[in-house]
Amino acid sequence: MKILYYDCFAGISGDMNLGALIDLGVDAGYLSSELEKLGIDGFRLSVKKDHRKNIYGTKADVIIKNPKKEKHRHWQHIEEIICNSTLQEPVKELSIKIFNRVAEAEAKVHNCPKEKVHFHEVGALDSIVDIVGAAICLTYLDVDRVISSSVQLGSGTVKCAHGLMPVPAPATVEIVKNIPVKVGLVAYEATTPTGAAILSAAVDEFTDTCRFRIIRTGCGLGTIDKEIPNILRVFLCEDGEEMSDVITEEVSLLECNIDDMNPEHYDFLLEQLLKAGANDAWMTPIIMKKSRPAVQLSVLCKPSAKERMKEILFTHSSSIGIRCQTLSRDVLRREERFVETPYGNVRIKQSYYKGTLVNAKPESDDCRRLAEQHQVSLSEIEKAVIQYGKQSD
Repeated sequence: MKILYYDCFAGISGDMNLGALIDLGVDAGYLSSELEKLGIDGFRLSVKKDHRKNIYGTKADVIIKNPKKEKHRHWQHIEEIICNSTLQEPVKELSIKIFNRVAEAEAKVHNCPKEKVHFHEVGALDSIVDIVGAAICLTYLDVDRVISSSVQLGSGTVKCAHGLMPVPAPATVEIVKNIPVKVGLVAYEATTPTGAAILSAAVDEFTDTCRFRIIRTGCGLGTIDKEIPNILRVFLCEDGEEMSDVITEEVSLLECNIDDMNPEHYDFLLEQLLKAGANDAWMTPIIMKKSRPAVQLSVLCKPSAKERMKEILFTHSSSIGIRCQTLSRDVLRREERFVETPYGNVRIKQSYYKGTLVNAKPESDDCRRLAEQHQVSLSEIEKAVIQYGKQSD
């Protein structure tokens, strides 16, 4: 099981989270290109290496090109921007879930309906980028479970759009309900509402007692540089229990036969299923009654995604009936690592059987994206992956 662990000993903010996940291996170029799908102008993502108390990591900042001209948006408008974007469905869903946490907290603090929330903290462009960027990065990492330590909130006061507020800010207090927290380590706002909302929406478990094997680490830097290192550490881990190389899991298989649909629509249908989180989707040529040629459409997904797959099939295909089965499947234990090349980072998927590496394959989407970005062949990217992969072994 692949785990993402948040070590929030010094708190978390939106920019610290982006820096940590980029430092962990999320390609900054990929993140920027995905953010463009929001269709919002007026910002750029700045990423650089820096240090806090001689601990090196990545500092990510959202640079607003014309801050004075930047308009403030309310929650309903932000939801429309996300829903109307061309982002992947899992990214949209997680982005909205995070924003909901902030909007609900602010609505309670200001005693107004969530739909009427309209203020700087929710509508600011940098908050939109921090939250949607977090969803993009977490979807990119594709972990099985997200775990976090207890969260340091800080102390003192902080200036915001409504004046001088105590730390933790009222909205942060609402968001971290039922989350283990600590206060007083530092005399500033260690955890922002955005950082708290990311954890609240994405984390499966909060605990300071874990057993796991760390594969890779990332360090995101905050703006403040005082006696306590203002950093957020994240670990990509594997379950620390004795692991088998063959993992048994439950999946849902949905199937339907199609003989009356324009084949030009097949590609769009498969694309929608995969974007929505299907493990796999494929078509098999078959012969139906009266010797009619047709295809059998098969979709493999997690049981929790079954209803969403049905919705897509009934909406985007001509099928009026779907067969559903619950299956057990055995899959090899997989690890993922990043190879840093002159063209950018490429994920390598590695599979093991009986303790031996039996397969290693560069992620084709990463290779294609870098080939298009640098106007080189796929072969050139793959050669660079092999060359720099050997150097990092």
